[in-house]
Amino acid sequence: MRTSSFLEFPISTIKGLGPKRAAMIRSELNISSIYDLLLFTPSRYIDKRSLSPISAIKLENTVVQTAGILSNIRLIPQSKGYRLTADLVDNTDQIELVWFKGYQYIEKQLRENQRVRVFGKVNRFHDRFSIVHPELSPISELPTEIFKGDIEPIYPIPEKLQKVGISQRLFRTILQSIVEAKDFALAETLPEYILKAHNYTSKTLALRHIHRPETLEQTQSALDRLKFEELFYMQLGLLIKKQHRKQSIKGRKFEIVGELFLKYYQTALPFELTSAQKRVLREIRNDIGSGLQMNRLLQGDVGSGKTMVALLSCLIAIGNKSQACLVAPTEILAQQHFEDLSSQLVPLGIKVELLTGSTSKKDRKEIHQALLSGALHLLIGTHAIFEEQVVFCDLGLAIIDEQHRFGVAQRSKLWRKAHIPPHILVMTATPIPRTLAMSVYGDLDVSVIDELPPGRTPIITTHRNDGARLRIFSFLKEQIALGRQIYVVYPLIKESEALDYKDLMDGYESISREFPAPQYAISILHGQMSAEAKNYEMRQFERGVTQIMVATTVIEVGVNVPNATVMVIESAERFGLAQLHQLRGRVGRGTNQSYCLLMTKKQLSDDAMVRMTSMVKHSSGFELSEIDLRLRGPGDIMGTQQSGSLQLKFADLIEDGELLFTVRSQVQQILENDPDLKNSIHDCMLKPMHMMLKGKILWSYIS
Repeated sequence: MRTSSFLEFPISTIKGLGPKRAAMIRSELNISSIYDLLLFTPSRYIDKRSLSPISAIKLENTVVQTAGILSNIRLIPQSKGYRLTADLVDNTDQIELVWFKGYQYIEKQLRENQRVRVFGKVNRFHDRFSIVHPELSPISELPTEIFKGDIEPIYPIPEKLQKVGISQRLFRTILQSIVEAKDFALAETLPEYILKAHNYTSKTLALRHIHRPETLEQTQSALDRLKFEELFYMQLGLLIKKQHRKQSIKGRKFEIVGELFLKYYQTALPFELTSAQKRVLREIRNDIGSGLQMNRLLQGDVGSGKTMVALLSCLIAIGNKSQACLVAPTEILAQQHFEDLSSQLVPLGIKVELLTGSTSKKDRKEIHQALLSGALHLLIGTHAIFEEQVVFCDLGLAIIDEQHRFGVAQRSKLWRKAHIPPHILVMTATPIPRTLAMSVYGDLDVSVIDELPPGRTPIITTHRNDGARLRIFSFLKEQIALGRQIYVVYPLIKESEALDYKDLMDGYESISREFPAPQYAISILHGQMSAEAKNYEMRQFERGVTQIMVATTVIEVGVNVPNATVMVIESAERFGLAQLHQLRGRVGRGTNQSYCLLMTKKQLSDDAMVRMTSMVKHSSGFELSEIDLRLRGPGDIMGTQQSGSLQLKFADLIEDGELLFTVRSQVQQILENDPDLKNSIHDCMLKPMHMMLKGKILWSYIS
């Protein structure tokens, strides 16, 4: 009897495949072993169990299966080449079969009075039904009422493979021969009590039903079980890593809140914290006071007050005689953080410095020395903080803002800047859908600030096209007359011949004509400018010297001008929902009513229209993130750096969200009752778990 080790054999050992075809399958489908092949599931099924009499074929564009006798086989000349036709006759009627391609080969296979079963799509031409390019299977005699057909799996085979003879029929033959073998058996990978609780079949039967089903219900039941198992081991891996980190990775123990925190909280706090901010601060204080290393993801919508939570967390670290750093993805955001935080912390005697790519050699040297001596308490900066020359005396807390813009390798460098791993707080203003948060960051602790500070007036969002431009200009002038300021954002810096969208320079010129000097003053800001030029333009706008800021998405994060009340987004159809929401968040930061105007062309794709409608309807970034997930899928949202962890074979994080919640809850319960999986009922989980964890990046160790 075959053992399960045969599943690890290379596919080149399969009879009828051979090394050349096996190499192509491995290259195109990433299938190396027989087990890989078993997990290559059909994209759909064709039900060939029923047989229609020819007289019942009365609708075009339907797929039918029938049977009969071939007659009147003939090649008919056309303007280009020939077409092959044959009549199919049964005891009820007849129908024409037609081939326009491959007729030379097919004609050799057909014989007069041959009995065949036919499957194909019905066409109607000149009030006559026909089946174009049908599949034919010779039969010994015409089927009776007891005819028994099959449910035929259709595999997603690339055209490149089909052209060299790696066909649907070949895949079906190979896979069915494997799963129909008497000794086909797989080791069970889910505990018996889970199978019973969900009424799942065994792993062996599940894969047999996937490749050789007897009913469509079997295919769905088998797929449900495989989805559960896939999500189960994904969550098991994440939660075991989280458990291991919490149990074994020591961190600095911040035993006290500290006088700095209390003094600031009691005398200098500029506003009352929301209940969500207080809840998150309690979660952070519990983590950093436990003696174990914190790895926490902080999600909060635009303007929800994440920076204040970061500031207060830094005060706790500094109050415990430790250092802190805050890393931002852009110089503009780093500069903004530096100005906001230093103005509040310097009066408390806390030394704060800014380190970016633009920092001079002289200043950089002084920062390095102050950091190493411990005289510098808080370092704010960009990727420059990751450089090896940047050495802390005692880094206790590292905060990463807009974390999705940093690669794993970059973030991991923070670990090497302290003898004891620093506490890590990663923040994002781009809300992550719940299913993605559980799948990509499921080994981290997650905090959510889910309310905005009181007094925030909702931003009015409208969608307009070029026909409304004159009215838009008139509205902008009214806002400027009220003393307000305006952002106008473009997707491109220079004109693109391939894309029919407004570009920045053309927009700047047209706005300059409509808002001429000296009555109006306009700033311009884009990513190709020097850091010095960017800072100058930003300061002009922040001080109210200029009323309009014409910019690219370089202002997407970090720009905070409370007097700016209007955000005009040109060619808004070019932007994703997350980016549109981020841009909208640049206004509405003061007490005055703010507006976001989405400017698009008249004709929009369905997806673009959904994005515009969603922006007008929803103000919550979390609601928009769920819509974005349905529109774009998880890979596009997370980006190439992190989407590798979402390469699922069976489950779909969009369609199977509820199943994911069920699975995670079940895994949590298992680890609570049997944290080391030593109970014999969990023995079946050990091998697949170790195989899954092998070679995987431990996200929670380097976030």
